[in-house]
Amino acid sequence: NGDSKCIRWKSLKDIILAHPDVKKRVDVFALSIYGLVIFPKALGHIDEAVTNLFDRPDKRVTPVSVILAETFRSLNACQRAGEGRFVGCAQLLLAWFHSHFWRVDKVSYWVFSENYSPLKEIVATPRRDDISEEKWMAILQNLREEYFKWRALWLLPDEILYRCGDFDWVPLLGIWGVVCYASLLVLRQYRSRQFIPVTHGLAE
Repeated sequence: NGDSKCIRWKSLKDIILAHPDVKKRVDVFALSIYGLVIFPKALGHIDEAVTNLFDRPDKRVTPVSVILAETFRSLNACQRAGEGRFVGCAQLLLAWFHSHFWRVDKVSYWVFSENYSPLKEIVATPRRDDISEEKWMAILQNLREEYFKWRALWLLPDEILYRCGDFDWVPLLGIWGVVCYASLLVLRQYRSRQFIPVTHGLAE
């Protein structure tokens, strides 16, 4: 959006390095992570809209739904255009890849522990950085059902939010827009019986 106002990372970096208040430095550093890693918009800049969201965790409001909204919104935009740049947290998308695109026959009990963190496991997992963009495209274009799991091994069964009012989907509010999430389309992720739901009006 051309109307967006941004804060330069260099300006925040100067505050982090020089501000006398340690708490202020930590807060600005955390804001920078929000704007550069979790909700990136323009390279080397933090969108002003991110600052409004940054205050919410202190009020015990989770940013998870916003992260999901922006991830789905960007992927939808790329899919519809047939091209484009993913504008979202690439690290979390990679974590999702690791959770769903590895076939594992034996699962360690550790994934069912309350202290288990899929993100920590991914950080500790050796990565291959020699896979080119062309190779990734070939891998994704030739995926077969046996290559991935619908349900992440660490995902514990819980209630499924699938409806909002008269609609069989849930609107997710992002920073830069709204996306409708229809969990009924992906019931296999919850190890439930999949069926073809009514999606009339979803694209609107």
